[in-house]
Amino acid sequence: MAAKDEPIIIKKYANRRLYNTGTSTYVTLEDLADMVKKGEEFTVQDAKTGDDITHPVLTQIIFELENKDGQNMLPIPFLRQLIAFYGDQMQMIVPSFLEQSMIAFAKEQERFREQMKGAIGKSPLDMMKITTPIKALEEQTRRNMEMFQNAMRLFTPFPPAGTNGPGTAPAEPARKDAPEKPDDLQELKEQIAAMQRKLDTMS
Repeated sequence: MAAKDEPIIIKKYANRRLYNTGTSTYVTLEDLADMVKKGEEFTVQDAKTGDDITHPVLTQIIFELENKDGQNMLPIPFLRQLIAFYGDQMQMIVPSFLEQSMIAFAKEQERFREQMKGAIGKSPLDMMKITTPIKALEEQTRRNMEMFQNAMRLFTPFPPAGTNGPGTAPAEPARKDAPEKPDDLQELKEQIAAMQRKLDTMS
């Protein structure tokens, strides 16, 4: 059995069965989803090779949840945009952006829940105050997108294809001015760090 400060090992066998080594029982994807909701840390390993397959298993859980009636959380425009980032030059900063955004959102969500608990049994005027954290979440989302767009500009110094109308200069001359310095990656890292600091100050 794993120590308390170590993640539980879930082994996946060739027959797709999942075995929880912490409880010595077979579990399902739904059981793993419940463990995530409870904050229980675990890693999934291929029982034969020992490879870490946590990522594909978690992705499979999301797929299963998204296919349940009334549980869709990922809007189609978001899915399309996410797919478009695969193989794109922005792919390297998308994970960091999404991770920090979800961390900040989770913090605000906890505050919202606490205010909801405190509002139970209070007057309608007090209940109206719960709209404040909702507005805060909306504002935070807007700021996150602005920071993300600023980071994207590091990689997209040229206007998108088809934006050059009649009488406008072609995009080719701008290509000559585009910086091709070896420290571009460092600038990106600094931009990501700045994004994280801003997210921390908003939480």
